[in-house]
Amino acid sequence: MNQWIAVGALGVVAVGIPLGMMAASSMLRPTVPEQGKSAIYESGEVPTGTARVQFNIQYYMVALLFVIFDVETVLIFPWTVIYRPALEEGVPLVTLLAPMLVFIGILVVGLVWAWRNGAVEWVASPRALKEKTES
Repeated sequence: MNQWIAVGALGVVAVGIPLGMMAASSMLRPTVPEQGKSAIYESGEVPTGTARVQFNIQYYMVALLFVIFDVETVLIFPWTVIYRPALEEGVPLVTLLAPMLVFIGILVVGLVWAWRNGAVEWVASPRALKEKTES
């Protein structure tokens, strides 16, 4: 039997199951027409205010720092896996540690710079402070 038949059957199942579930859902669900459900917004809520909301830039800074240090973790893991076998093969300790220490040093310098510039200190938005004083 050709291997592509199995791949094609899997593709048919992968497309057929979601389409079948959507078809069954559209036939079985109750339809209650309301003005709120036809509005251009999710979950049937009537929209209030403007669609443009300003987010605090600190949110993006913290998210960016998280991504950087998350990638750092992914890059350190393979190094830790080969560290002991490389030592057992006789690779000098300095040859193993130097690149990783430089890498971590660059990240620490970046973290210190971000910390000094206030990137990791959460600051309340003016709107949140206004709502807090009004209540």
